[in-house]
Amino acid sequence: MHLYNAWLPPPVALETKREKESFGLVVRSVRDSWRSDDLESVYASLKWISVIDLFIKAKSDISLEDVEELVELGLRFFHASQNKLYAQVRWGNILVRLLNKHRKRLSLEVQWRPFYDNLLKTHFSRNTGPEGWRLRQRHFETVTSLIRSCRKFFPSGSASEVWSEFRPLLGNPWHNSCFEGSGFLRLFLPTNSVNEDFFSHNWINQCIDIWNTVPNCQFWDSQWAAIIARCIKSYPLFDWEHFLPLLYTRFLNMFEVPVASGNGSYPFFVDVPRNTRFLFSNKAVVPSKAVAKSIVYLLKPGSFAQEYLEKLVDLLEQYYHPSNGGRWTYALERFLRYLVITFQKRLQQEQLNANGNGSEKIFLRKSEIVSFVKVVLKLIDRGQYSKNDSLAETVAAATSILSYVEPLVVLPFIASRFHVALETMTATHQLTTAVTSVAFAGRALFLASFSSSFRTADGGSNDVFVDLLMISLSNALLGLDANDPPKTLATMQLIGSIFSNIVSLNDNNNVSSFMPSINFSEWLDEFLCRLFTLLQNLEASSITNEGTPSSSTSGTFLVEDGPYFFCMLEILLGKLSKPLFSQALKKISKFVQTNVLPGAIAEVGLLCCACVHSCPEEAAVRLIQPILFSILSSLQGSPVTGFGGIGITDDLLSNKAKLALSPALEIAVDYQLKILSLAISYAGPVLLCCKDLLKEAITAAFNAPSWKVNGGGDHVLRSLFGSLVLYYPIDQYKCHSDGTLLEEWISTKSYQSEQMTSPLWHLPSEDEVSFANELLNLHFCSALDDLLLICQSKIHSEPGIEKEHLKVTLLRIDSTLQGVQSCLPDFHASVGNGAFNDLGSSSFLIAGAIGSTVGSSELREKAVEIIHVACKYLLEERSDDSILLILVIRIMDALGNYGSLEYEEWSNHRQAWKLESAAIIEPPINFITASHSQGKKRPRWALIDKVYMHNTWRSSQSSYHLFRTSTGLSPSDHACLLMDDLLQLSLYNYETVRIVAGKSLLKILKRWPSMISKCVLALSDKLQNSNSPEHEVLGSCALLSTQTVIKHLTMDRKSFSSFLLGVLASYHHESMKSQKAINELFVKFNIHFAGVSRSILKKSQNHSDGSEFTDLVLEIGSMSVDTTGLHWRYNLMANRILLLLTMASMSDPDSSSNILSTTAGHFLKNLRSQLPQTRMLSISALNTLLKESPHKILDRVHHPISEDFKGNDKSSLEGALSQIFCEEGFFSDTMNSLSHVHIITDVESTSSRGTHGTASFQSLADKSITHFYFDFSASWPRTPSWISVLGNDTFYPHFARIFKRLVQECGMPILLALQSSLEQFSNAKERSKQCVAAEALAGVLHSDVIGLVEAWDSWIKVQLQKVILAPSVDSIPEWAASIRYAVTGKGKYGTRAPILRQRILDCLVAPLPQVVATNVVTKRYAFLSAALIEVSPNRMQSQEVELHQKLLEELMTSMIHSSAQVREAIGVALSVLCSNIRLRESFILSICDKGETKADDFTGWQNWGQDLTQRASELAVNIQNTLQSDHSEFQGNKTYISEHSNNESQDVKWMETMFHFIISSLKSGRSSALLDVMVGLLYPAISLQETSNKDLSMLAKASFELLKWRIFPVPHLQQAVSVLLSSSNDCNWRTRYATLTYLRTFLYRHTFILSRMEKQQIWETMEKLLKDNQVEVREHAAAVLAALMKGGDEDLVRDFRDRAIKEAASIQKRRRKRNSSSSDSVASVHGAVLALAASVLSVPYDMPSWLPDQVTILARFISEPSPVRSTVMKAVAEFRRTHADTWSVQKDSFSEEQLEVLADTSSSASYFA
Repeated sequence: MHLYNAWLPPPVALETKREKESFGLVVRSVRDSWRSDDLESVYASLKWISVIDLFIKAKSDISLEDVEELVELGLRFFHASQNKLYAQVRWGNILVRLLNKHRKRLSLEVQWRPFYDNLLKTHFSRNTGPEGWRLRQRHFETVTSLIRSCRKFFPSGSASEVWSEFRPLLGNPWHNSCFEGSGFLRLFLPTNSVNEDFFSHNWINQCIDIWNTVPNCQFWDSQWAAIIARCIKSYPLFDWEHFLPLLYTRFLNMFEVPVASGNGSYPFFVDVPRNTRFLFSNKAVVPSKAVAKSIVYLLKPGSFAQEYLEKLVDLLEQYYHPSNGGRWTYALERFLRYLVITFQKRLQQEQLNANGNGSEKIFLRKSEIVSFVKVVLKLIDRGQYSKNDSLAETVAAATSILSYVEPLVVLPFIASRFHVALETMTATHQLTTAVTSVAFAGRALFLASFSSSFRTADGGSNDVFVDLLMISLSNALLGLDANDPPKTLATMQLIGSIFSNIVSLNDNNNVSSFMPSINFSEWLDEFLCRLFTLLQNLEASSITNEGTPSSSTSGTFLVEDGPYFFCMLEILLGKLSKPLFSQALKKISKFVQTNVLPGAIAEVGLLCCACVHSCPEEAAVRLIQPILFSILSSLQGSPVTGFGGIGITDDLLSNKAKLALSPALEIAVDYQLKILSLAISYAGPVLLCCKDLLKEAITAAFNAPSWKVNGGGDHVLRSLFGSLVLYYPIDQYKCHSDGTLLEEWISTKSYQSEQMTSPLWHLPSEDEVSFANELLNLHFCSALDDLLLICQSKIHSEPGIEKEHLKVTLLRIDSTLQGVQSCLPDFHASVGNGAFNDLGSSSFLIAGAIGSTVGSSELREKAVEIIHVACKYLLEERSDDSILLILVIRIMDALGNYGSLEYEEWSNHRQAWKLESAAIIEPPINFITASHSQGKKRPRWALIDKVYMHNTWRSSQSSYHLFRTSTGLSPSDHACLLMDDLLQLSLYNYETVRIVAGKSLLKILKRWPSMISKCVLALSDKLQNSNSPEHEVLGSCALLSTQTVIKHLTMDRKSFSSFLLGVLASYHHESMKSQKAINELFVKFNIHFAGVSRSILKKSQNHSDGSEFTDLVLEIGSMSVDTTGLHWRYNLMANRILLLLTMASMSDPDSSSNILSTTAGHFLKNLRSQLPQTRMLSISALNTLLKESPHKILDRVHHPISEDFKGNDKSSLEGALSQIFCEEGFFSDTMNSLSHVHIITDVESTSSRGTHGTASFQSLADKSITHFYFDFSASWPRTPSWISVLGNDTFYPHFARIFKRLVQECGMPILLALQSSLEQFSNAKERSKQCVAAEALAGVLHSDVIGLVEAWDSWIKVQLQKVILAPSVDSIPEWAASIRYAVTGKGKYGTRAPILRQRILDCLVAPLPQVVATNVVTKRYAFLSAALIEVSPNRMQSQEVELHQKLLEELMTSMIHSSAQVREAIGVALSVLCSNIRLRESFILSICDKGETKADDFTGWQNWGQDLTQRASELAVNIQNTLQSDHSEFQGNKTYISEHSNNESQDVKWMETMFHFIISSLKSGRSSALLDVMVGLLYPAISLQETSNKDLSMLAKASFELLKWRIFPVPHLQQAVSVLLSSSNDCNWRTRYATLTYLRTFLYRHTFILSRMEKQQIWETMEKLLKDNQVEVREHAAAVLAALMKGGDEDLVRDFRDRAIKEAASIQKRRRKRNSSSSDSVASVHGAVLALAASVLSVPYDMPSWLPDQVTILARFISEPSPVRSTVMKAVAEFRRTHADTWSVQKDSFSEEQLEVLADTSSSASYFA
């Protein structure tokens, strides 16, 4: 049994034993509800899902056989429920929970293919159902979660099947199918033990190669990082050493941090379709979790993984520093978090699974663990004082976990940082962080202090930990500061952490010997003194409203910002010995009695509560009784109303003026009552001795003429009820001592009932129950009688007095109900005409009780009847009094929603658990005591708190679902009465009343679903009724728009039709609020629509109810015509409903085909509608409804003709559609209407993303109506869009698809009808008309129907040629998109070429006339680029290969075109063409290796890449020689310049085209196929950044910035290094400077894959440049070296540092000998100083042992002339800045002489004194 259940109150714990049998009955009921011959029977099983969920949440002890049977049943239901998305969501979610909870014990075999088919059919096909996007989104999330849970159970061979299925999708990295393929692969690929044989070195190599094909794409990186991480974790014996450099290169570069002064994110991302990103979503941009998991599980004894990790941390640690924060901080914080958590999990697995199965050889040894912890501490040290709260918190939590792993490393670190923080004056926030770290590591410090294993050679190590605890506890008192909330809360965590570890606190026990320097008696006095000061200086943050009494727990930051304050008090007071507690109680009692602190009511009340909870008997005498006496004495002699139950007093009758208390008295009494209410929360039986005083105080409070005091009485009464009758733990914070000092913490997963004693519970005694019943009679029964008397007899003549009497009376009733909660029995449920009392005999049992029973069901029913009378009276007589109505609603809520009060309490407490401090969590692994557990350990008090809330939750759920599953039970008459009243109040004219009533009503409807129908009918009538006032419309919309109601609509025919007709008939409500509410209602209906059940579609036997589905469709269809005169929004709603109903009917085989044809014709006509929104909806509708393709060629060739089409070439819609489009002028009018949708703006917008692009006139609400969740996940374009030449198009693929589908439905007749309109609009001057023409032509060209080839030859080809030769430039983007659409590959993954593709390409390749405008040339190349993007290189036919060859020759000869625009277009086209060729080559080579074909496709033109790079390098040198910024050598030789100007101009033009090629290749992600070319073009990009030709330089800089992000794999890396080394020796200093800039980024990105020799060559080159003749180069080389030393190879760095200091010392020695300037050149001296400066600046925040000497020698060069002097001053100033925060500690590393030398470099010498 789970600990939470074993420790429940004994009466409840006993009942839980019956839950095992009850769960078995539930499983049998689920099985019996399913009938295999009726797929609709799955809906009958849904009512049990909530019950199954209850057993999971209740942690019931259930049979594994029942779980296995239920999982198998659930999977069967899930797969059988195709097209029933709601049913699949419900069953999918519960299956995920069951599998995750019991996965280790279940033995199942689950097939992956049915899940894939489900996803394809629902989310990756064009068969979009009517369901709203929210349901479809939930469905995808559910299915993917279920797949992840089932992956463990995929059978042997599944991995191979999954790879075979999705590997073909990854062949073309420039097609969107590869992104889908990677998403599916990540989702489905199993890495369980039975599939281990599939994973080999070759497969991993293949994966990494595929990963490298798409650069700079976060989505792509996330998928592959997750796949690799799962493989690394699942197969630890696999040899990963060979892959470490490649993997760590990927890991490093996925963190987008600013290298040098560069950008912190990719300049251009590879574009992933929105739908793909949405479906395969990633919560984080950078896959930090996958990276951390990979790194941790790569660690093995003898592996180089640790070295790689150290280097990775060296490179990233600087970005954790507070001064280096940015958008990358979140990813780095997640990385640190998951690094530590995953490491902890791995250690836990290794400690618990050391079972001798051979895996021990890869277990981490002590040395590896220590190394890992030291590396992570670097990140922790940097991020400890981060300004980012999340990072600071993660650092503290990580420190806590690691302190249990390697305490001798971590705990001294914590101690040192705490001491530094105490001494630091400049950054006080550090103390908060340091205190939090000590609090989180408190238990580790205690355990380490007591552990004998830590008494090593360094014998004082234990004392260090003890000292830290004592110092922190002493200094904690200083942290209690009302003006510094973060520090105060951290201090409270610390105190709670320390005392949670101690069994009890006494000055005379071994705690004193453990902490000898602390006298706890004195400490306690000082603590209370400071606590009282803190409370006296608090300021309240809440404002009290008159409406309802304020909560006594609303307070200052001590209460609002977390549970730390109350926990600290409970722990501290609970641990005190009796003498110390008495000492504390005496002071607290005196403080409470002598102070009135209205700003700290909750805080003082909780202080009293903690005292009473710790020792009720003593606290009752010292706290409760004095407060009671004080209240009674304060109220004695004050005016009395008699509203508290003693009858109307003479004071009230004799005084005409309003009775009142003085403000001071009112405040004092209110304060005392509220702290009393908190104090008695857990007092229990000790209250019986104050019984009369309590009754008198409560009665006096209700009789007082003050609403504040009445509210105080309310708090006391409800708290008193809870204290008397509820179950709650007592002695929660006291431990049973066995002589030890430290308390033993407990893990729920390793709980053994016989080893641990259950907590003591308050079980109400007979006297307590009797007292509670007495209070019930006094303040509930009598109040009900008073209420009835007021409402029936109208005993008050003064309205004001009546209002006050009603308020107090209702408050008494409400207070009682809030106090007794579900201890007052629920209504009797009705069965037919009789009563059903025994709910326990129903079909399932969840044990739960909040306390002992008081009162009876009859009393609850009586209250309902009287409240019904009161509600009626108030609505008639006091309809303007919202305060009274809200009180009535609160009472109705408590009466009708049995258990809801407990659920709210549990829900609120659960939010507090989210703030659970790491200070009270001991990780599962604990190397301090060498005791490891299966789960986290917590103090006993914390677990008891969770058990208490678990019982609260159980009591709220014990009878909640009974009425859903028991069909024989119906709501009692009293529940119906409440429902009617709340329904009336939810339509009230005050918004506040409506909201509160609506929430309460919804709770009742959720519990009693059978009531929903009645509500819907009533609310729909309100909408239809033209006389309904605005507030009723608003209330109706608010209720109807809830998911509870919307879910019910799809199951109930009458409610469904009533709702739809009610919404459409609500047009006569003309107020803006009403219209807005109706619109929002309809939008929510669309979003959450779950389809229509078969029961609604079936013909009803009785037509009199008017709900026949076909009749409903016809009625709504008649309302959707433009001519009805409806407002455009209602016309839109009617059309949308018509579409939803039609789509729903399509899933029913018995539905009438006339509905589909009539609706399709209706929407085709609507394309000409005058209403723009209706046109947009018609587009979505036609895209959905047009499905048949009888005229499509490929359908006839590749697919057998279905029975429906045998002998009939017409689709079912062709007749209806033909009749419409044959009307004269139909297409002309339609295209004209659609052109109005194309709003052409100059503002940049998203191009060709599959959206309608109608943001200019469509609101978000309209879009949710006119658009679907998505029409098709493979929406066009199917390749990334990145070509800037094409500009921003307004080509809408949905429009093109309409024309395509119409042609496929109706064949050639529609082509003939469309021809004239298409020609007319293609030649139109308006761009919007050309847009429509482009879409229509695209749809026609892509339709592949019979007769299309003939139409191409007769008129379409001519039309396309006219478009190409047209001089207009505005519409180029739209026509380019049209051509791109026309040549797009067919099929889901674009693998089949359209029949016209080759003809279109031939038309584009055909030469232009001799004389043609530049715009036309640009247009032709843009069209070619757009078309070639869609060609799949690995599937190119021989004709396409020849076309590529021909076009390549043309482009290579046109690169010096005179127009810059044309050159850009050529560069883009060349990048597409060359990348296609290269990918084709690699594909051919790969299949040649398999022996499938010969590689002869590209014979004779493989050397084009070498030709390009060779010529580019030559021209770069020529251009440098002729276009240098300072070409002084040519100034006197004008003849020479003239001779070369023509060649120079051509060279520059050629090079500009080449740069456009580079930019296009890198932006598009196609550079992965052109890496040898990119390497060859490095030198031109580096060398041409500073020339007199600004255009050329600008392009060179753009190429340079993009190249800095490119990672070169090993085959090309050596060539890149060679190019860079050569460039660094270039004669032009600007080239050398640019090379250094590139080298800094290059070394960072390639540090793991560069060989040692290559790194050494680069270092030597940079050292050489330190002494360059040009000062700018020297200084830049130093800056680059300083950055590279942070993460460089330690050997290279150390050698450089040693040489630098040796050379500097040598120079100084020579200077001293000669006593004058030596013969050293300025460059050599400056170089030596720069080397020193680089060393100093490479450690900006640390103080390694070598640094004082280096910075001192550097400072000695201050006397040198510039530029040496300026370098020294800058370096020392930067050193000071970066070491300022910790200088008070770090200066101890310097000698006095060194400090004096440093002081001489600046006037601010005192800083270093």
